[in-house]
Amino acid sequence: MTGFTVIHRCVLLSTFLTLQLLLCITATDTLEANQIIEDGSLLISKGGKFALGFFHPGHSSSSNRSYLGIWYHKVTPQTVVWVANRNSPVNRTSGVLALDGHGCLVLYSSHDQRRVPLWSANATSSVDTYVAQLLDSGNLVLLQGLPEQRRMVWQSFDYPTDTALPGMRIGLNLRTGFDRNLTSWRSPDDPGIGNYSFQVHPNGSPQFFLYQKPNGNHYWRSGSWPWAHFPDLYNYTFVNGEDEVYFSFTVGDENLLLRIVVDDTGTMKRLRWHENDERWKEYWSAPKSRCDYYGQCGVNSLCDPNNVNSFECTCLPGYEPRSPGSWRLRDGSAGCVRKRLKPSSFCERGEGFLRLDNIKVPDTSAAVWVSRSMTQAACEEACRSNCSCSAYSRRYLEGKEKGCLAWYGELNDTVIFLDSGDDLFVRVDSHELGNYKKLSGDDAVVKVKLAIVVPSVASVLFAMSIFVYFRLRSWKRERVKSRWIKRVFDSAGGSNSSTGSLAATVLGANTIYPELPFFDLREIMTATQNFSPANKVGQGGFGEVYKGQLTNGEEVAVKRLSRSSGQGIEELKNEVVLIARLQHRNLRRSPLLEWRIRFNILVGIARGILYLHQDSRFRIIHRDLKSSNVLLDAEMNPKISDFGLAKIFDSDHTQNKTSRVVGTYGYMSPEYAVFGKFSVKSDVFSFGAILLEVVSGKRINCFLHEAAPRTWIGHVWNLWSEKRVLEIMDPSLKECYVAEEALRCIQLGLLCVQEDAMDRPNMSAVVLMLNSETPIPSPKQPAFVFRRPGADANSVMAGGGDPCSINDLTLTGVVSR
Repeated sequence: MTGFTVIHRCVLLSTFLTLQLLLCITATDTLEANQIIEDGSLLISKGGKFALGFFHPGHSSSSNRSYLGIWYHKVTPQTVVWVANRNSPVNRTSGVLALDGHGCLVLYSSHDQRRVPLWSANATSSVDTYVAQLLDSGNLVLLQGLPEQRRMVWQSFDYPTDTALPGMRIGLNLRTGFDRNLTSWRSPDDPGIGNYSFQVHPNGSPQFFLYQKPNGNHYWRSGSWPWAHFPDLYNYTFVNGEDEVYFSFTVGDENLLLRIVVDDTGTMKRLRWHENDERWKEYWSAPKSRCDYYGQCGVNSLCDPNNVNSFECTCLPGYEPRSPGSWRLRDGSAGCVRKRLKPSSFCERGEGFLRLDNIKVPDTSAAVWVSRSMTQAACEEACRSNCSCSAYSRRYLEGKEKGCLAWYGELNDTVIFLDSGDDLFVRVDSHELGNYKKLSGDDAVVKVKLAIVVPSVASVLFAMSIFVYFRLRSWKRERVKSRWIKRVFDSAGGSNSSTGSLAATVLGANTIYPELPFFDLREIMTATQNFSPANKVGQGGFGEVYKGQLTNGEEVAVKRLSRSSGQGIEELKNEVVLIARLQHRNLRRSPLLEWRIRFNILVGIARGILYLHQDSRFRIIHRDLKSSNVLLDAEMNPKISDFGLAKIFDSDHTQNKTSRVVGTYGYMSPEYAVFGKFSVKSDVFSFGAILLEVVSGKRINCFLHEAAPRTWIGHVWNLWSEKRVLEIMDPSLKECYVAEEALRCIQLGLLCVQEDAMDRPNMSAVVLMLNSETPIPSPKQPAFVFRRPGADANSVMAGGGDPCSINDLTLTGVVSR
């Protein structure tokens, strides 16, 4: 017993001394040669801003993965700004940080009384005195020498992870090639090296890029310095020297906590900690709009983020779309090419330059500084004298005089900025220059000046009187239209539809609709040849749809409510207002489509839904997307129609619930059909159904009757599980399709019809996966039923006849149209 007591006391003494040592380390910002950092012990900077120690990422405190990192000591939740062993985690309690006998800071993994080095600071010293210190800037430094003569031999600021802090330099040493860049985490719970990196590109005029792995594709480009309009919060520095190119920033108020981070989704953010709200507030982020993504509109084009109601891409002056068909489908990736020049418009034959204001200038990687200091006229002449010069711009160099920067060849990633930017001068031939001069009125300046002197006062008064006459006439016409619309939309005795209806939200007592065209019955009957059956293109639950041609040659679609239906008035009002506000165009159908056309149609439908969900004036959920509501024009461009059941939302709302469920079997998401819950993911489900229909040529509400009756989606899922899914391809294609594209479409279709709305992608992700080789997640078993009520058990496939459209559906029963 005595021996046991002695051993017991020794263990207690050893434990006490160890705790004392850890407490000593916790109370200081310095790690010396005879000390270690283990799980649970910390280094805390002198001012208490930052802490260094082992952390366990993820929401679960029981995670076995442990990393050595630096975080804000007084910020909750824990915000990590630097990680040492990003790709080499240690077991929860086995990590040890210490200084070895050579002056290196080493992270060990301790197993069975053995230490295995996992990470080290790449610095050696021949001096016996060395320490590691955590500074109040968040910088971990390794110092060598006596206290009064210490010098820094290594710092964590030279090896950033995903976060830039005040005082840190992000850039490239041009002599040594040493690159300080930011690289995202793999996921919010995994600090391993992720898919996005932010680094400088020194060629031409230096600029910063976000790169996307694994191929290192350009993802976002800085252009003009993006944070220059935040001088009240911090001071930034950009250095473009012979030895180094970098940026850094400092904070005037030491109490402010600021950071720049590249997150795992590829978004670069500038954040500030708000003590009162106890949260990080985002002041700036990129990419934000579609124009922020590198090369969104291809080469020789201009991307305008202000163009919210139409295609954001336009060609630069003197250029035209390389692929007009893709351009009409709102796909600008092919870019633009130089217009065919007139015979008299060759180089040095009267060509000139057109100025574009507030521009994010094209990618400067291949641009050339003609001169670091040059006047406007000299810069233009230098570009004009070289027939390969496509454009030029005059830009400030580190606050000095403006230099002359010229581009030779193609112009890539040119964007219109909202409130700042540079002037870009684009070279155009004499013919194009003349057209723009006419548009701008330059040729009419002399004539206008003469016209001001010569005309008499009588002619001026006469012109003014005519203007006033037509203005009053137009005003009276608008008043008549406004009263007529109000009578029409009030004639149904008021709207009892649920909150969120387009008619209830958009239509107001004092609203005027100048965008609504008006036709009398005679015009409509003439256009449709008295509603001829030959002009009938479709039929819904509330009436027929006819194609027609107006007297001006414009083709239209006309919806006529059925005389036998007492319903549909609310839906018609809804659709009229929505189409007017969205400037929608009516289109037609085509029966037989080859694979390339089908694929382009799918891309067009996806872009159209994305427009409704994200890019239109309102956030709109269609609620009745199906193949028969997609119309095609003569060039097979798809457009979405039949907005009678659509719902409108504010920008900060994405879902709602209703007790009046409307839609079509096979296209309705489970949560909508059963519980009345609808969101943007409801339209995603419908798009998945359409996608599978287009690929297979079969209706989505077809039922197969084998051992166990199942839907067409169920059949597709079974073939997918058995790796035989290409058997669903439309036989009329006769194997004339791209197998890889077909497989991606089927996989994406199954992903869109997942039972849980959270498992479905949003439409922006759908468009991205359709137009790129981005990996598509593996789908789970989709949502489908095994039997349709009233299905003909003797049929092999109930594909004939119209889809079963639902007009009213409650939680207790169904009423068909």
